[in-house]
Amino acid sequence: MISAAEIKAHINGIAETKKITDAMYKISSAKMSRALRDLENTTPYFEALAEKIGDLFVHVPATSNRYFKVTLPENTPHSNHGIVLITSDKGLAGDYNHAAINMCEQYMERHPLTTLFVIGEYGRQYFSNKNIPFAADFRYSLVRPQITDARSICADILEYYDRADLDEINIIYTDYMGNRPGECKKVTILPLDRTRFFDPEKAGEIVEKELITSPDEVLDGIIPSYIMGFIYGCLVESFCSEQQARIMAMKNASDNAEKMIKELKVKYNNVRQTAITREITEITAGARALKRKKEPPQEI
Repeated sequence: MISAAEIKAHINGIAETKKITDAMYKISSAKMSRALRDLENTTPYFEALAEKIGDLFVHVPATSNRYFKVTLPENTPHSNHGIVLITSDKGLAGDYNHAAINMCEQYMERHPLTTLFVIGEYGRQYFSNKNIPFAADFRYSLVRPQITDARSICADILEYYDRADLDEINIIYTDYMGNRPGECKKVTILPLDRTRFFDPEKAGEIVEKELITSPDEVLDGIIPSYIMGFIYGCLVESFCSEQQARIMAMKNASDNAEKMIKELKVKYNNVRQTAITREITEITAGARALKRKKEPPQEI
Protein backbone atom coordinates (compact mmCIF):
# COMPACT_ATOMS: atom_id res chain seq x y z
CA MET A 1 0.00 0.00 0.00
CA ILE A 2 1.27 3.44 -0.88
CA SER A 3 2.40 5.48 2.11
CA ALA A 4 1.30 8.97 3.12
CA ALA A 5 4.84 10.27 2.51
CA GLU A 6 4.77 9.00 -1.08
CA ILE A 7 1.38 10.62 -1.71
CA LYS A 8 2.64 13.88 -0.21
CA ALA A 9 5.68 13.80 -2.52
CA HIS A 10 3.38 13.16 -5.49
CA ILE A 11 1.22 16.16 -4.50
CA ASN A 12 4.28 18.39 -4.23
CA GLY A 13 5.52 17.26 -7.66
CA ILE A 14 2.19 18.02 -9.33
CA ALA A 15 2.02 21.38 -7.57
CA GLU A 16 5.45 22.31 -8.96
CA THR A 17 4.34 21.30 -12.47
CA LYS A 18 1.22 23.43 -12.06
CA LYS A 19 3.39 26.44 -11.27
CA ILE A 20 5.16 25.94 -14.62
CA THR A 21 1.92 25.59 -16.61
CA ASP A 22 0.47 28.67 -14.91
CA ALA A 23 3.61 30.66 -15.79
CA MET A 24 3.50 29.48 -19.42
CA TYR A 25 -0.16 30.50 -19.58
CA LYS A 26 0.70 34.05 -18.50
CA ILE A 27 3.71 34.26 -20.85
CA SER A 28 1.65 33.17 -23.86
CA SER A 29 -1.06 35.70 -23.00
CA ALA A 30 1.50 38.51 -22.85
CA LYS A 31 3.14 37.44 -26.14
CA MET A 32 -0.20 37.30 -27.93
CA SER A 33 -1.25 40.75 -26.71
CA ARG A 34 2.03 42.27 -27.84
CA ALA A 35 1.85 40.65 -31.30
CA LEU A 36 -1.74 41.83 -31.83
CA ARG A 37 -0.70 45.35 -30.84
CA ASP A 38 2.15 45.31 -33.37
CA LEU A 39 -0.20 44.08 -36.11
CA GLU A 40 -2.74 46.77 -35.27
CA ASN A 41 -0.06 49.43 -35.67
CA THR A 42 1.01 48.25 -39.13
CA THR A 43 -2.31 47.11 -40.63
CA PRO A 44 -3.52 50.59 -41.76
CA TYR A 45 -0.48 51.02 -44.02
CA PHE A 46 -0.94 47.73 -45.85
CA GLU A 47 -4.70 48.22 -46.12
CA ALA A 48 -4.09 51.62 -47.71
CA LEU A 49 -1.57 50.01 -50.06
CA ALA A 50 -4.13 47.42 -51.22
CA GLU A 51 -6.68 50.21 -51.69
CA LYS A 52 -4.26 52.14 -53.92
CA ILE A 53 -3.68 49.04 -56.03
CA GLY A 54 -7.44 48.78 -56.43
CA ASP A 55 -7.62 52.46 -57.45
CA LEU A 56 -4.98 51.78 -60.10
CA PHE A 57 -7.07 48.99 -61.62
CA VAL A 58 -10.02 51.35 -61.94
CA HIS A 59 -8.08 53.00 -64.79
CA VAL A 60 -6.21 49.93 -66.07
CA PRO A 61 -8.46 47.45 -67.89
CA ALA A 62 -5.76 44.76 -68.12
CA THR A 63 -2.23 44.06 -66.98
CA SER A 64 0.54 41.77 -68.12
CA ASN A 65 2.48 42.23 -64.90
CA ARG A 66 4.32 39.07 -63.85
CA TYR A 67 2.82 39.19 -60.37
CA PHE A 68 -0.71 38.65 -61.70
CA LYS A 69 -2.42 35.65 -63.23
CA VAL A 70 -1.96 35.13 -66.93
CA THR A 71 -4.21 33.09 -69.20
CA LEU A 72 -2.80 29.60 -69.57
CA PRO A 73 -3.66 27.17 -72.37
CA GLU A 74 -6.80 25.18 -71.68
CA ASN A 75 -6.37 22.42 -69.06
CA THR A 76 -2.77 23.53 -68.39
CA PRO A 77 -2.31 23.97 -64.64
CA HIS A 78 0.75 25.39 -62.96
CA SER A 79 3.35 22.66 -62.62
CA ASN A 80 6.06 24.02 -60.30
CA HIS A 81 4.49 24.82 -56.96
CA GLY A 82 5.88 26.36 -53.82
CA ILE A 83 4.31 26.16 -50.36
CA VAL A 84 5.26 28.27 -47.34
CA LEU A 85 4.34 26.43 -44.15
CA ILE A 86 4.17 28.28 -40.83
CA THR A 87 4.75 26.18 -37.71
CA SER A 88 5.99 26.97 -34.22
CA ASP A 89 9.47 26.58 -32.78
CA LYS A 90 8.24 24.49 -29.84
CA GLY A 91 5.56 21.97 -29.00
CA LEU A 92 3.02 22.01 -26.16
CA ALA A 93 0.53 23.81 -28.41
CA GLY A 94 -2.19 21.20 -28.84
CA ASP A 95 -3.06 20.41 -32.48
CA TYR A 96 -1.71 23.72 -33.78
CA ASN A 97 1.29 22.25 -35.64
CA HIS A 98 -0.34 18.98 -36.67
CA ALA A 99 -3.25 20.68 -38.45
CA ALA A 100 -0.92 22.85 -40.57
CA ILE A 101 1.45 19.97 -41.33
CA ASN A 102 -1.42 17.67 -42.36
CA MET A 103 -2.76 20.31 -44.76
CA CYS A 104 0.72 20.75 -46.22
CA GLU A 105 1.21 17.00 -46.74
CA GLN A 106 -2.16 16.70 -48.48
CA TYR A 107 -1.22 19.58 -50.78
CA MET A 108 2.13 18.00 -51.62
CA GLU A 109 0.41 14.70 -52.44
CA ARG A 110 -1.71 16.50 -55.04
CA HIS A 111 1.27 18.47 -56.41
CA PRO A 112 4.41 16.31 -56.43
CA LEU A 113 6.61 19.08 -57.92
CA THR A 114 6.41 21.26 -54.82
CA THR A 115 9.22 23.22 -53.19
CA LEU A 116 8.62 23.36 -49.46
CA PHE A 117 9.55 26.43 -47.39
CA VAL A 118 9.21 25.80 -43.66
CA ILE A 119 8.98 28.51 -41.01
CA GLY A 120 9.49 27.23 -37.46
CA GLU A 121 11.79 24.60 -35.97
CA TYR A 122 8.94 22.19 -35.23
CA GLY A 123 8.10 21.82 -38.92
CA ARG A 124 11.75 21.51 -39.97
CA GLN A 125 12.34 18.73 -37.44
CA TYR A 126 9.18 16.93 -38.55
CA PHE A 127 10.08 16.88 -42.26
CA SER A 128 13.73 16.09 -41.50
CA ASN A 129 12.66 13.02 -39.52
CA LYS A 130 10.47 11.88 -42.44
CA ASN A 131 13.24 12.58 -45.00
CA ILE A 132 11.01 15.00 -46.91
CA PRO A 133 13.17 17.64 -48.66
CA PHE A 134 12.61 21.34 -48.05
CA ALA A 135 14.50 24.55 -48.83
CA ALA A 136 17.48 24.27 -46.49
CA ASP A 137 18.56 27.90 -46.87
CA PHE A 138 15.09 29.13 -45.90
CA ARG A 139 15.45 29.32 -42.10
CA TYR A 140 13.08 31.53 -40.16
CA SER A 141 11.66 31.15 -36.67
CA LEU A 142 8.46 32.37 -35.09
CA VAL A 143 9.77 33.50 -31.72
CA ARG A 144 8.22 36.90 -32.33
CA PRO A 145 6.92 38.05 -35.74
CA GLN A 146 8.87 41.01 -37.09
CA ILE A 147 8.30 43.09 -40.21
CA THR A 148 11.98 42.55 -41.06
CA ASP A 149 11.39 38.78 -41.14
CA ALA A 150 8.43 39.27 -43.47
CA ARG A 151 10.59 41.41 -45.76
CA SER A 152 13.29 38.72 -45.94
CA ILE A 153 10.75 35.94 -46.53
CA CYS A 154 9.13 37.99 -49.28
CA ALA A 155 12.50 38.60 -50.96
CA ASP A 156 13.37 34.89 -50.85
CA ILE A 157 10.16 33.63 -52.44
CA LEU A 158 10.13 36.42 -55.02
CA GLU A 159 13.60 35.34 -56.08
CA TYR A 160 12.27 31.84 -56.84
CA TYR A 161 9.27 33.32 -58.65
CA ASP A 162 11.29 35.83 -60.70
CA ARG A 163 13.67 33.08 -61.83
CA ALA A 164 10.60 31.12 -63.02
CA ASP A 165 11.59 28.24 -60.73
CA LEU A 166 8.05 28.37 -59.36
CA ASP A 167 4.80 29.11 -61.18
CA GLU A 168 2.62 29.33 -58.10
CA ILE A 169 3.38 29.98 -54.43
CA ASN A 170 0.92 29.33 -51.60
CA ILE A 171 1.09 29.84 -47.87
CA ILE A 172 -0.40 27.68 -45.11
CA TYR A 173 -1.01 29.53 -41.88
CA THR A 174 -3.41 29.40 -38.92
CA ASP A 175 -5.99 32.16 -38.80
CA TYR A 176 -6.45 33.64 -35.33
CA MET A 177 -10.04 33.12 -34.12
CA GLY A 178 -9.96 34.85 -30.73
CA ASN A 179 -10.66 32.56 -27.79
CA ARG A 180 -11.35 29.60 -30.08
CA PRO A 181 -8.86 27.25 -31.78
CA GLY A 182 -7.39 28.81 -34.92
CA GLU A 183 -8.46 27.74 -38.41
CA CYS A 184 -5.77 26.43 -40.75
CA LYS A 185 -5.90 28.10 -44.18
CA LYS A 186 -4.13 27.91 -47.54
CA VAL A 187 -3.91 31.13 -49.57
CA THR A 188 -2.20 31.79 -52.89
CA ILE A 189 0.52 34.42 -52.60
CA LEU A 190 1.57 34.43 -56.27
CA PRO A 191 0.33 34.90 -58.88
CA LEU A 192 -2.22 37.45 -57.66
CA ASP A 193 -5.72 37.88 -58.99
CA ARG A 194 -6.77 41.45 -59.78
CA THR A 195 -10.21 40.73 -58.27
CA ARG A 196 -8.37 40.56 -54.94
CA PHE A 197 -8.10 44.34 -55.18
CA PHE A 198 -10.76 45.34 -57.69
CA ASP A 199 -14.07 43.87 -58.84
CA PRO A 200 -15.12 45.43 -62.19
CA GLU A 201 -18.67 44.09 -61.84
CA LYS A 202 -19.15 46.11 -58.65
CA ALA A 203 -17.22 49.18 -59.76
CA GLY A 204 -19.15 49.86 -62.95
CA GLU A 205 -17.55 51.09 -66.15
CA ILE A 206 -13.74 51.24 -66.24
CA VAL A 207 -12.38 54.66 -67.17
CA GLU A 208 -9.06 54.29 -68.96
CA LYS A 209 -6.36 56.87 -68.29
CA GLU A 210 -2.91 57.29 -69.69
CA LEU A 211 -0.24 57.07 -66.99
CA ILE A 212 3.13 58.73 -67.39
CA THR A 213 4.75 55.79 -65.61
CA SER A 214 3.45 52.51 -66.99
CA PRO A 215 1.09 50.54 -64.74
CA ASP A 216 3.46 47.57 -64.79
CA GLU A 217 6.28 49.70 -63.40
CA VAL A 218 4.01 50.99 -60.65
CA LEU A 219 2.91 47.45 -59.79
CA ASP A 220 6.52 46.24 -59.79
CA GLY A 221 7.25 48.83 -57.14
CA ILE A 222 4.29 48.30 -54.79
CA ILE A 223 3.35 44.61 -55.12
CA PRO A 224 6.42 43.37 -53.15
CA SER A 225 5.42 45.69 -50.31
CA TYR A 226 1.89 44.35 -50.41
CA ILE A 227 3.13 40.74 -50.35
CA MET A 228 5.43 41.59 -47.45
CA GLY A 229 2.49 42.99 -45.51
CA PHE A 230 0.35 39.96 -46.30
CA ILE A 231 3.09 37.59 -45.12
CA TYR A 232 3.57 39.63 -41.96
CA GLY A 233 -0.15 39.34 -41.27
CA CYS A 234 0.02 35.56 -41.73
CA LEU A 235 2.99 35.36 -39.35
CA VAL A 236 1.17 37.31 -36.65
CA GLU A 237 -2.09 35.39 -37.12
CA SER A 238 -0.20 32.09 -36.82
CA PHE A 239 1.80 33.30 -33.84
CA CYS A 240 -1.35 34.41 -32.00
CA SER A 241 -3.07 31.12 -32.86
CA GLU A 242 -0.06 29.28 -31.47
CA GLN A 243 -0.21 31.26 -28.24
CA GLN A 244 -3.96 30.70 -27.96
CA ALA A 245 -3.45 26.96 -28.48
CA ARG A 246 -0.72 26.99 -25.84
CA ILE A 247 -2.95 28.98 -23.47
CA MET A 248 -5.69 26.38 -23.83
CA ALA A 249 -3.23 23.51 -23.41
CA MET A 250 -1.68 25.06 -20.30
CA LYS A 251 -5.11 25.86 -18.83
CA ASN A 252 -6.21 22.25 -19.34
CA ALA A 253 -2.97 21.03 -17.79
CA SER A 254 -3.41 23.35 -14.78
CA ASP A 255 -7.04 22.30 -14.34
CA ASN A 256 -6.09 18.62 -14.49
CA ALA A 257 -3.27 19.21 -12.01
CA GLU A 258 -5.69 20.93 -9.64
CA LYS A 259 -8.10 18.01 -9.96
CA MET A 260 -5.34 15.47 -9.33
CA ILE A 261 -4.13 17.41 -6.27
CA LYS A 262 -7.65 17.40 -4.79
CA GLU A 263 -8.01 13.66 -5.38
CA LEU A 264 -4.58 12.95 -3.92
CA LYS A 265 -5.33 15.08 -0.86
CA VAL A 266 -8.44 13.01 -0.19
CA LYS A 267 -6.38 9.84 -0.63
CA TYR A 268 -3.65 11.29 1.59
CA ASN A 269 -6.15 12.07 4.37
CA ASN A 270 -7.66 8.58 4.11
CA VAL A 271 -4.24 6.96 4.36
CA ARG A 272 -3.34 9.14 7.35
CA GLN A 273 -6.65 8.37 9.01
CA THR A 274 -6.15 4.66 8.41
CA ALA A 275 -2.64 4.85 9.82
CA ILE A 276 -3.79 6.78 12.90
CA THR A 277 -6.66 4.35 13.47
CA ARG A 278 -4.25 1.43 13.16
CA GLU A 279 -1.85 3.05 15.64
CA ILE A 280 -4.66 3.73 18.11
CA THR A 281 -5.86 0.14 17.76
CA GLU A 282 -2.34 -1.18 18.34
CA ILE A 283 -1.85 1.08 21.37
CA THR A 284 -5.21 0.03 22.83
CA ALA A 285 -4.49 -3.64 22.24
CA GLY A 286 -1.06 -3.25 23.83
CA ALA A 287 -2.52 -1.46 26.84
CA ARG A 288 -5.09 -4.19 27.34
CA ALA A 289 -2.44 -6.88 27.09
CA LEU A 290 -0.25 -5.05 29.61
CA LYS A 291 -3.18 -4.60 31.95
CA ARG A 292 -4.03 -8.31 31.81
CA LYS A 293 -0.40 -9.15 32.47
CA LYS A 294 -0.32 -6.99 35.62
CA GLU A 295 -3.59 -8.42 37.04
CA PRO A 296 -3.06 -11.22 39.67
CA PRO A 297 -4.19 -14.65 38.63
CA GLN A 298 -7.70 -15.50 39.84
CA GLU A 299 -7.99 -18.27 42.44
CA ILE A 300 -9.98 -21.30 41.49
